[in-house]
Amino acid sequence: MHTLFPPSGPRRGPALSRRHALAATLGLLAAPAVLRGVPAFAAAPELGPATPTFQRFRLGTFEVTSLLDASAMIDGPWPIVGENRPATEVEALMAANLLPEKRFRPGFSPTLVNTGRELVLFDAGNGANGFVPPPAGGWLVKSLASAGYTPEQVDVVVLTHAHPDHIGGLMSEGKPTFPKARYVIGATEFDFWKSDKPLAAPKESNEYGSAVMFRSHFLPLADRTSFVAADGEVLPGIRAVKAHGHTPGHLAFHVESEGKRLLVWGDCAHHEVASLARPDWHALFDQDKEAGVATRRKIYDMAATDRLAVAAYHTSFPSIGYVERRGEGYRWVPLTYQLG
Repeated sequence: MHTLFPPSGPRRGPALSRRHALAATLGLLAAPAVLRGVPAFAAAPELGPATPTFQRFRLGTFEVTSLLDASAMIDGPWPIVGENRPATEVEALMAANLLPEKRFRPGFSPTLVNTGRELVLFDAGNGANGFVPPPAGGWLVKSLASAGYTPEQVDVVVLTHAHPDHIGGLMSEGKPTFPKARYVIGATEFDFWKSDKPLAAPKESNEYGSAVMFRSHFLPLADRTSFVAADGEVLPGIRAVKAHGHTPGHLAFHVESEGKRLLVWGDCAHHEVASLARPDWHALFDQDKEAGVATRRKIYDMAATDRLAVAAYHTSFPSIGYVERRGEGYRWVPLTYQLG
């Protein structure tokens, strides 16, 4: 096996009603034409020299890079977080934390791990037809290039789950974006999306839209795919962690090298304040609401107890940080200089 580390080392480089808010948010995933026309999104500026597109750090002998795939202001965080609570309650939490009450900028941040032997990508971003399509999203390949890598160098693509903002980047113009990669996904997740059950969901729903994209973007890669169960090993130093609820087979992943640990938790949070402060609040995109609550409590407790570094896909870019207990909830502590 060739060594993947670059010879020079890493570079451092008015409010919507509940009904209308739900319709607007779910409608994002109905079809590409709808995705491009939703007024809730603000077009992001073109990427330029002042726009950071990756952040890199060492984890033992591993090199970890967080990649920027999208940047858009959207309506929320209610009902994306707190759909079972009055909008005013969520807005009050935002105001208390000096954040806009009705708009937020979620992260969309795939994680790249260079083990020295293999280049492993966790999740593939939005691509052309995901939750945030171009021009505000679908930047993964550009961000990968900024970090010094090409899609052809990716050896393994690991999927936390199969929602469009995680699998949309698997295909580019009908061809695999990562032509030499093998793919890993939870067996439960794969079996659910391959079944006819999600296709019976309403056509305007996230579940239906995800099932359609699964067939166009992931099933063509099935012959290069292996399946992992909770606590299963992806490769040395990377193990799966059960995190069901958001989807039936949603997984997080432990990444460990020389005793240093990183938890890649996928969609265990959709907002760095609301999700952590109130893990009991339902998340709009969780398919099993109560299982989602239980998973958040378990995952946040583990991250706080073990003082783990966390790659949290939807927190603000670079989406790396820590979890601290705060009262009956938790607090997100963004990465500054804790990791070299």
